[in-house]
Amino acid sequence: MPSTDSEGNGGGNFESIVPPRHRVRHYYGGNVRVLFVISAIVLIIAESTGADLPLSPGGAVISAIILVIAAGITNPEQGWIHWLNTFLSMYGTLLFGMTAVSKYRTGLNILDPSFMYLEALTLLSLIALYNTTRTVRGFHLRPILS
Repeated sequence: MPSTDSEGNGGGNFESIVPPRHRVRHYYGGNVRVLFVISAIVLIIAESTGADLPLSPGGAVISAIILVIAAGITNPEQGWIHWLNTFLSMYGTLLFGMTAVSKYRTGLNILDPSFMYLEALTLLSLIALYNTTRTVRGFHLRPILS
């Protein structure tokens, strides 16, 4: 039976059951998870509203699923997922960024919803790329930092 505090609230000492969380230096996977989930949501909304994306409808949904799965399995103990996240971020930045620049140069209005979605996806991917790069760098510095 769990112990209770002096007021009978059941707030016992759980340190023996749940190990304390240690902050891993140079780990930004939490930020990447959030950015990937937001990107997946933006992808689905953009595709649902008829935005002109460089992906087919199936490609947009599959990309959203891949981003959410990558976000879900990102953790500070496995370095390989951060390399995958770096690749996904780089690919998103290139795909959406090049499409946005191309559409802008053809005279697309910057207030056009398709352009706004492309810019949002480019910026989300770029920020995720920055965070994944910092995490990968941290993995390579771990023996030095320990």
